[in-house]
Amino acid sequence: MERIIVPALIAASQEELDERLNRVKRHATRFQLDVMDGVFVPNHSLDFDFRVPGDLAFEAHLMIQNPEEWIGQNSEKVHMILAHIESCHDPEGIIRKWRGEKKIGFVLNPETPLEAIKNFLDRIDQVLVMTVNPGFYGSPFLPETLDKVRELRALKPDLPIEVDGGITPDTIRQAHEAGANIFVSGSYIVKADDVKNAVATLQKRIEK
Repeated sequence: MERIIVPALIAASQEELDERLNRVKRHATRFQLDVMDGVFVPNHSLDFDFRVPGDLAFEAHLMIQNPEEWIGQNSEKVHMILAHIESCHDPEGIIRKWRGEKKIGFVLNPETPLEAIKNFLDRIDQVLVMTVNPGFYGSPFLPETLDKVRELRALKPDLPIEVDGGITPDTIRQAHEAGANIFVSGSYIVKADDVKNAVATLQKRIEK
């Protein structure tokens, strides 16, 4: 299964988004847009009518109270929609309406058990397991969350499993050995002096 490093982007303005994307866009094949509403999580990010280039692959990580409304207004901007199961009013409706047109995945907060999405696993394209409490760059990695990754990998050997939060050279190997194959990294990549080297360092840790 392909192993992918995904830079995560937060921004308070279009200018900030453009600047951060320009720093990382040559060094990855997929990019995560962290959308935060200040309600579901304490911080705000990309809660404006942002623009992204159509020739890059984006996934939207929706840390918001009403993901269904956001999808209806912004789905054309992204290739994959990752909605927190904790805030989905109608997860069945998201799958039914949008899957096929977009890739669909559900997200689990650290305290949310895998049982919350088990009924959907045959009808989604990916699961994102949060390895930190969401809403901040640089939050501490929670190794106990990898138990969900192990359980999910045993249950669904071919399902793409993404982890997000505290992913650095010190933690990415643990996540990989637990069964994850997609690794989101925010501050470690985006704030690096040498973005190319930061991505290469992470990639090297999951090569064997």
